[in-house]
Amino acid sequence: MNTHSLAARAAPVAFGLSLGLALLLAAAPVALAQQAPPVKGSAAHIGAVTKKVDGAFVRSNARATPDWPSHGLDYAETRHSKLDQVNAGNVKDLGLVWSYNLESTRGVEATPLVVDGIMYVTASWSIVHAIDVRTGKRIWTYDPQVPREGGFKGCCDVVNRGVALHEGQVFVASYDGRLIALDAATGQKRWEKDTIIDRKFSYTITGAPRVVKGKVIIGNGGAEYGVRGYVTAYDAKTGEQKWRWFTVPGDPSKPFEDESMAKAAKTWDPAGKWWEAGGGGTAWDAMAFDPDLNLLYIGTGNGSPWAHKKRSPAGGDNLYLASIVALNPDTGKYVWHYQETPGDNWDYTSTQPMILADLTLDGKKRKVVMHAPKNGFFFIIDRTNGKFISAKNFVDVNWAKGYDKNGRPIETDIARVADRPREIIPSAYGARNWHSMSFNPKTGLVYMPVQGVPISLVDNKDWKFNAVRPGEPHSGMGWNMAMFANVEPPTSKPFGRLVAWDPVKQAPRWTVEHVSPWNGGTLTTAGNLVFQGTADGRFVAYNASSGEKLWETPTGTGVVAAPMTYLVDGKQYVSIAVGWGGVYGIAARATERQGPGTVYTFAVGGKAPAPEFVAYRLGQLIEGVKYDPAHVPEGTALYVSNCVFCHGVPGVDRGGNIPNLGYMDSSFIANLDKFVFKGPAMARGMPDFTGKLSADDVQKIKAFIQGTADAIRPKK
Repeated sequence: MNTHSLAARAAPVAFGLSLGLALLLAAAPVALAQQAPPVKGSAAHIGAVTKKVDGAFVRSNARATPDWPSHGLDYAETRHSKLDQVNAGNVKDLGLVWSYNLESTRGVEATPLVVDGIMYVTASWSIVHAIDVRTGKRIWTYDPQVPREGGFKGCCDVVNRGVALHEGQVFVASYDGRLIALDAATGQKRWEKDTIIDRKFSYTITGAPRVVKGKVIIGNGGAEYGVRGYVTAYDAKTGEQKWRWFTVPGDPSKPFEDESMAKAAKTWDPAGKWWEAGGGGTAWDAMAFDPDLNLLYIGTGNGSPWAHKKRSPAGGDNLYLASIVALNPDTGKYVWHYQETPGDNWDYTSTQPMILADLTLDGKKRKVVMHAPKNGFFFIIDRTNGKFISAKNFVDVNWAKGYDKNGRPIETDIARVADRPREIIPSAYGARNWHSMSFNPKTGLVYMPVQGVPISLVDNKDWKFNAVRPGEPHSGMGWNMAMFANVEPPTSKPFGRLVAWDPVKQAPRWTVEHVSPWNGGTLTTAGNLVFQGTADGRFVAYNASSGEKLWETPTGTGVVAAPMTYLVDGKQYVSIAVGWGGVYGIAARATERQGPGTVYTFAVGGKAPAPEFVAYRLGQLIEGVKYDPAHVPEGTALYVSNCVFCHGVPGVDRGGNIPNLGYMDSSFIANLDKFVFKGPAMARGMPDFTGKLSADDVQKIKAFIQGTADAIRPKK
């Protein structure tokens, strides 16, 4: 054997192996560097963690809830966190970690979303903020440039309840009706769709989108303004419209969109020409999804106009107003409905947040929807088929005595009195409104903000669609109530409370009384806690079993949104977005302080200083504006038709996030025409009354403002 030749042949091989090994070792640091995880909070990190958010992620996260990837935390919208690092034993040590200025002065109603320390939250005017939870610093903001002069097109403040997150995109629905997809890492716009079917009507969007099976689902608002409600699904990747389902039927002289609309039309009286005023039914907030049943649940809104006999003179249930409706999320096809308030006559929307749960009732496990809408009754509905199970009033009511075995309300004699003022309880503000409730399966309790805001109503027998009728609230702004409000003062007292409700027993377990209506939504946790912000500017933690107050901290301004909680790098945080507003908070308040919208984030041991709170500057009661007392009656009617829901009653109310005109400097009121006709406040949402009011009208409104101030001024 020639060993020399073998060695000769082996040498190049050995050299090649050595060279390859050397090159491999040299490249190892580069490979390791390439495999190193991106810096947390960087665009690469954000892109990677948000790309994972899809239906499977939402369902997986629900098992331990380390993140908060969807509006109600999970598809069932329970707002129950399984985290317990912060608990009833140590919540007293909760402290501020950071605060973030949302730079807004109007209502903040959003629940933030958080995935691996990246937070997305909206402020007023639908502005989106991306925040690094690890630092409390801004990552990016996106302003959809909602035209400020169009603020009057919505009933209830220029608010937004949050975003949706799916596969690296953030979805926001703008106040003016656009659905926008943003890159989660950069905030750059990916696509935009106009969701409004006809822009001559005052449609708005204030709700948070939901993403179900790769589709972004969104409804709209505007029933007070005479619109037809609908829900639309768009492809999350492309923005292509996939389906649309209307909540009420359209013009019966035209083909109905589907069988559900033909069925609904039989419950309306065509003599009322309901389609001219849209019919209403706008699905502006509540949604939930059961992936096992493949059903999407939506809550629908009130009738347009409010007065039942004006839109449907012969009566009828007016489907699908004030209902929970189940749709097939793949096709948008109607599956079933349950109508909570047949023939709505009181603005009793069913758009309040719902929760899906499995309850043991009469010894049998039932899949249910739990719902506590405006009308004052807590409903348990079989979510597989829409069958009524039970309903019990959670506040005093006078419009119904209860519900019969078929799930229909047993109305009282005064419920539909139309020819004289009547105070129906609950009022149109609702026993509950959009403020979120939560469900803790450990305690078996639902925690819900409950309220009473008194109003008396009487039908306007001369109502015509879009006619401006002095004295009919905000008819000058496009409202179509077909009713007058507070012609006679209501006699009940306003209240606000937190109620822990046992849905099996249909009874309260415990109650906390608040100083005012319009308190924030709730969060419940496995740490046996319930968190809620209050109208009087506090963030509070209660024992979930007993209602005992365990901790509170000041927030400056009143709180209306719901808190949320999550883990970042193994540590539990609690965050809440604060900013007083909404339909009640525009003109009224329960604090003496104000400030910009703010996100507060807390953790056990937090030591960050709180931002400075600014005292609400309430001026002296206006005096000295010259007016003709004979103009006061007409000025009163004009003020009610154009101003009262935003500015309140001069000198009687104290102002909310919009000032009360009774406490403005007299120079503003003396020169009122400079503000109502293309005035400087249009940039902040003030309507332009050019063509809507005359110069003489403005003089009469001035007379009402100064005359009212003079009438209530304490006598010396």
